Order: sequence, then C-alpha cells, then structure tokens
Amino acid sequence: MNNNSSNLKIYQKYMELIYYTNDIVRKYPKSETFALVEEIKHTLYAGLRLLVYSIKTYRIQDKLKYLNEFDVNLNLLKIHIRLSNKYKYISSQNYNYWSSLITDICNMLGGWINSCLKK
Repeated sequence: MNNNSSNLKIYQKYMELIYYTNDIVRKYPKSETFALVEEIKHTLYAGLRLLVYSIKTYRIQDKLKYLNEFDVNLNLLKIHIRLSNKYKYISSQNYNYWSSLITDICNMLGGWINSCLKK
C-alpha cells in the first residue's frame, strides 16, 4: 500500500470521527455548550488542521512534528470522551463506538509515524 492511500484512509476515518462527534455533542446539556462541547470541537478541528498539514508537508521532520501534535490531540479527545461518559452525557454504546474510532485512527497514525522514522 502506498503512502497516499494510507493518508487518504486516515483522513476518511478522521472525517467519520468529525461527523460522529458533531452528531453526539448536539445531545449534550445546554450547560456544556460553552465548556466541554466547545473544547471537544476545538480539539477535533485542531486535529483536522494538523492532519492536513501532515499530509501536505514533505520534510520528514515537519511531518513528524505535525503527526506528534496530532497524536496529542487524539489523546485529548480520548480524555474528553471519558469525561463525557463519566458525567453520563453519552451512553456506553456511544462511548465504545467513539473510542473505537479514535483507536483506529491512533493505530493508523502509529503506522504512519513508524514509516516516517524508517526514512
């Protein structure tokens, strides 16, 4: 599998995460609109920006920098989702699916970082 198709797959999976996240956070209590929901969306779209930078950058050092920042964003999203579950803003089913999307992206990202380190 070449690098471009890998990049496309992680991008498609991340877009799936964005769609799912936007559907879920609509159901959060109004009191969280400017707190947890805003933080989730900010982290989500910052991650998208880092992903696009990673895809478009050619220098390995720059690519690794963006990929590592993207990894941090994914870890922050995991924390937001755990908080959402703890406060019962989402169901266990939502939590499991949302987490599995992020885990899939993390696995793809790990492979991408490893391939960059081998160059």
